[in-house]
Amino acid sequence: MIKFSLVCAKGHEFISWFRNGAAYESQTKAGLISCPECQETIVRKAIMAPAIAVTRPGEIKDPSASSESTPGPLLGEDDRTLRAAVEELRSRILEHSDDVGADFPREARKIHDGLVSERAIHGRASYEEARALIEDGIRILPLPTLPEDFH
Repeated sequence: MIKFSLVCAKGHEFISWFRNGAAYESQTKAGLISCPECQETIVRKAIMAPAIAVTRPGEIKDPSASSESTPGPLLGEDDRTLRAAVEELRSRILEHSDDVGADFPREARKIHDGLVSERAIHGRASYEEARALIEDGIRILPLPTLPEDFH
């Protein structure tokens, strides 16, 4: 069995197990793999660190013998600065736009076609709906998501 970190077209990350790499490929092509959060079937492998054994079979490592006293911070200063900027951008967008929820594709089309007055909106759209809007020349952007959005 092999474990892959996967990410859907909407950016949701999840883990799945497969018999081998070929099983992953065939199931992906057949649309059998879907995101557990949004059911999106367009998925790809995410970057993941290799699993490396640090002890030999039967050997037990003494945690008190570690040369590192305390772990370092999870995020570096540059990461924290970037995260703060993304949080600020997202906050301003949400503060200065109307939440139209699942009606986003319909409302975006109405605004584009001049059927309603122009205003900033945000909401939800499936990958297919977003793609159709873009193909029709309607300018949209994904709203930055943060890890806590998935909890």
